[in-house]
Amino acid sequence: MIWKTALTKIGSDGRETIRGYDLQELIAKKSFVEVIFLLLKGVLPTDSETTMLNALFTAAIDHGVGAPSATVARTVASTGNSLHTALSAGVLALGELHGGAIEGASKFFIESKNVADLKDYLQELKNKKIRVSGFGHKVLTRDLRCDSLLSLAKQTGFYKDYCSLAIEVEKTLGEISSKKLPLNIDGAMAAIILDMGFDAELAKGFFLIARVPGLVAHIYEETKNREGLRRIDETAIAYEGEEQRSL
Repeated sequence: MIWKTALTKIGSDGRETIRGYDLQELIAKKSFVEVIFLLLKGVLPTDSETTMLNALFTAAIDHGVGAPSATVARTVASTGNSLHTALSAGVLALGELHGGAIEGASKFFIESKNVADLKDYLQELKNKKIRVSGFGHKVLTRDLRCDSLLSLAKQTGFYKDYCSLAIEVEKTLGEISSKKLPLNIDGAMAAIILDMGFDAELAKGFFLIARVPGLVAHIYEETKNREGLRRIDETAIAYEGEEQRSL
């Protein structure tokens, strides 16, 4: 069976090309972010695209030890596992409520872009208890990372239909919800990558690319700190089962 790919070619002379560009030239002349863009889109980015993509990756590079992926990665590292094992565990902790929401937000924006009455639509989702991905935060009442990204999107020309929609949804959710549901990093990234012309199916990949360096740093720090095995303190555990009973 032939495996077909348009990404990378390894020549018989040992030379490698990425999307048709000689790897040696890319190494000498292009940045990591530019080559990531090349791999994902098939063309080299403009200066504006490079600036925006670099900002997206920087914004999501880490969010503290309390983020589930970092907590899991450090816990696994504390048990004596290797870096790649702990990293894999951290990546597997990314789900619909952490990191993975960027894909759900992308699809939500596409589905709701041409909705006639956004407020009625969001109210209907609320009545059905359907969560809108990309809004709300466990800790923050305002995600300042979003402000920085959207500001840069305006400067680079990528503040288009989906970014405008994201802000409109945030405003409308504030009108119909009992608690504040601010645009979060997943929602902001989703809107911007759509306005940059990327496929929604790639959305989760952007968060993964961004967060892996942060997880590696957490794992390295955990290993160097030599704090020993991490486990939940017994005082933080509330047992709700049956009391001790006889057989």
